[in-house]
Amino acid sequence: MTNRAELLALLERLGAGTKTVEHPAVFRVEEGEALKRAIPGAHTKNLFLKDAKDQLWLISAEGHARIDLKRLHLVIGSARLSFGNAQLMAETLGVTPGSVSAFGLVNDKTHRVRFVLDRTLAEAPLVNFHPLENTATTTISQAGFRSFLAAAGVEPLVVDFAAMAVVPTREMR
Repeated sequence: MTNRAELLALLERLGAGTKTVEHPAVFRVEEGEALKRAIPGAHTKNLFLKDAKDQLWLISAEGHARIDLKRLHLVIGSARLSFGNAQLMAETLGVTPGSVSAFGLVNDKTHRVRFVLDRTLAEAPLVNFHPLENTATTTISQAGFRSFLAAAGVEPLVVDFAAMAVVPTREMR
């Protein structure tokens, strides 16, 4: 599994334009609001989910987005969704609860996890994620984030959570 130092080295090799800030462990979106105000860019909440057919999903949304898990499966074309357990998260993304983020996709070598990205994040110039540990936040440029996803072999499904609709790829170019 890729660790934090290896992830940051990969992002540097990709020319991803990152900056990492160390901080006390943060486990929920509501924690560290003052810290987040001091870090520019869109902040995220990330959900590791499993559907009724055992497909794994990672949802990365803007920190204050409302995600209706009872309807989301209809939008993304999955079976009904529930939270994935910590063991499965560690096996597939190499992270523990509280540390899950899109950067964990670097560890999903077999592409078991489908990635859903909030339109707000897909359009933000700067995005913030935990770098595989919840004791730091890494700010990455949109171009750098796209480079990271390409290097990980991941094509996100972009969803507008306000409208609860998939965004056609042509709208995201």
